[in-house]
Amino acid sequence: MKVLAVDVGGTHVKILATGQDESREFPSGPTLTPGQMVAAVKKLAGNWKYEAVAMGYPGPVLRNRPVAEPHNLGPGWVAFDYAAAFGCPTKVVNDAAMQALGGYKGGRMLFLGLGTGLGTAMIVDGIVEPMELGHLPYRKATYEDYVGLRGLERLGKKKWRRHVVDVVEHLRAALEPDDVVIGGGNAKKLAEPPPGCRIGDNANAFLGGFRLWQHTAEGKRPRSR
Repeated sequence: MKVLAVDVGGTHVKILATGQDESREFPSGPTLTPGQMVAAVKKLAGNWKYEAVAMGYPGPVLRNRPVAEPHNLGPGWVAFDYAAAFGCPTKVVNDAAMQALGGYKGGRMLFLGLGTGLGTAMIVDGIVEPMELGHLPYRKATYEDYVGLRGLERLGKKKWRRHVVDVVEHLRAALEPDDVVIGGGNAKKLAEPPPGCRIGDNANAFLGGFRLWQHTAEGKRPRSR
């Protein structure tokens, strides 16, 4: 099955289709609506061939639909019909969950995506559990306020890195993962991974999107929520 993987972020939308070597992207931002996103994706995909779409969404998703509007994009994402707009079967999952699935190697894995916000997901024995830990209280605000883009810009790189290490320690102690993967666009701003962590390739989001449809193509039930 040929799949178009769409990674929707607060600053960019990135796409890659099965069999292609290089991803393409365009800016997103606080005014981007789902209709504008789909139109731009179709135009950017050009002559790429695909039979299905896997979309990573920057917010909570339940039963293939967003359940809350995104913090960093325009309105209208919850009620939008993505399959109808793309014109083919479409799976929608949390963006952190899609990237986590692409970097999964087994056991209990915690994924933390350092981007515009803080994306979080757990995979336990192959079952994906999207999480919204970024909005939990931390110090004087939330985890996201300290290790997301706002925290990086407010604190500066040196203090931001210290908070990333501290947040990882908090979450490791609470969730007891076997493996911690740090991804997202700002992972490259770390001088080195926090202790016991590994840096995930941003291309893992696309691999995760392809894996979402792999089970369907093989006649298996997808192991994600």
